[in-house]
Amino acid sequence: MPQYLVCNYMPDDFDPSTVTEAMIEEIHALNREMIAAGIRKFACGIAPPANAKTVRKKSDGKVLVTDGPYTETKEHMGGFWILECANMDEALAWARKGAISCDAVGEVRELLFFPAPDQEPGGSK
Repeated sequence: MPQYLVCNYMPDDFDPSTVTEAMIEEIHALNREMIAAGIRKFACGIAPPANAKTVRKKSDGKVLVTDGPYTETKEHMGGFWILECANMDEALAWARKGAISCDAVGEVRELLFFPAPDQEPGGSK
């Protein structure tokens, strides 16, 4: 069954002190519902972009590490779920609930595995 990344975005000036106990409970309730449905594989929040590091391969083969996220934006990823759903429509149904409970814009993308981690290219083991 396909897996999907369902993430939410927060404005860069997001103030965590605005998160209410009611919102936290709503998010916990959604997580409990996802677990009960058997679709949640993983979920977490992530640190703000000020704590991010970007890695970039240079032409000499070395890797440059810089402070901050790769792109300049006014929003950043605030957290995500990894869900195993039958299809995009089912993942979107859960994402709608996430947008409501987190009061945040979000994104849904199918996770791609090429080839499966336990297989060699070409499908043989």
